[in-house]
Amino acid sequence: MNPMKSIRIEKITLNVGAGKEQSKLEKGIVLLKSITGIDPVKTFTQKRIPSWGLRPGLPIGCKLTLRKKKAEEILKRLFEAKENRLNPHQFDKEGNIAFGIHEYMDIPGAKYDPKIGMMGLEVCITLERPGFRIKRRRILRKKIPAKQKITKEEAIEFITKKFNVKIGEEE
Repeated sequence: MNPMKSIRIEKITLNVGAGKEQSKLEKGIVLLKSITGIDPVKTFTQKRIPSWGLRPGLPIGCKLTLRKKKAEEILKRLFEAKENRLNPHQFDKEGNIAFGIHEYMDIPGAKYDPKIGMMGLEVCITLERPGFRIKRRRILRKKIPAKQKITKEEAIEFITKKFNVKIGEEE
């Protein structure tokens, strides 16, 4: 197989949306820190939506990004929380994967913390191939050619082989 066609995990983003409730935001920060051991960053609103009580600069969530070995270790635990089963609609046409975990206690190694309570999080996995740097580099930035892009089917095949995850509708 051509080494430039091999797929790898670029990053995993863990996200907790809290809305305008600051107490839920603080619990989300503690949750992400307990799962990964890394301090998350807060996300802020850009728009004003009066009916939701949002204004620019208001913190509404927290997130963190994991890469390389740490990402793969956490990802194995996150798939176990989903019982190694994903739906095809959780893959987009670019080959990225997004799914939610309803309760953090489903993650192996995570213990219930009364300060956090019942809370879930969202997981986004970004896949890439060697050469994807051309879309991010500073000089001579280019688009990824169609033959180098990752399709939904290739992403499903990669996840099933590497992490032994079953793809199909849940019963």
